[in-house]
Amino acid sequence: MAVVIRGLAPLLQVYDMPTAIHFYRDVLGFTIFGSSGPTDDCDWAGLRLKGTEVMLNTAYERGARPPVPDPARVAAHGDTILYFGCEDLDDAYQHLRAHGLDVKAPKVAPYGMKQLYATDPDGYGLCFQWPASQETHDSWVKDYGIEPKTHI
Repeated sequence: MAVVIRGLAPLLQVYDMPTAIHFYRDVLGFTIFGSSGPTDDCDWAGLRLKGTEVMLNTAYERGARPPVPDPARVAAHGDTILYFGCEDLDDAYQHLRAHGLDVKAPKVAPYGMKQLYATDPDGYGLCFQWPASQETHDSWVKDYGIEPKTHI
């Protein structure tokens, strides 16, 4: 018997909580579903967007945060990439550019996904993607319940 899983909510350690919340809420469109305090300057926050969740936690206790992020820690965040299903990648590209992110136009990967890469304020990778081939789209219809289409 398999474990019944109903979702995933990765926990990201962040340097500056108000900056991280601003990015995920005000740039990407997530809403806060819970937090450890009444303002953005809290120690933990859970955010949700159309069933996708991410949790943010301060990397340092109050009073122990260094004046600038640790470069080694930020560099290590590059090993982590969150992949989001996003159907209108051209619109997402324009939206991210309008919010000052230095992103390159979406490209189709050899395995049939159109992808747009970005980085959050803490150096975590973000990939917005959607099927670009009929074969990949058909597998997403089965696995994720998206609308069937022909002739992609």
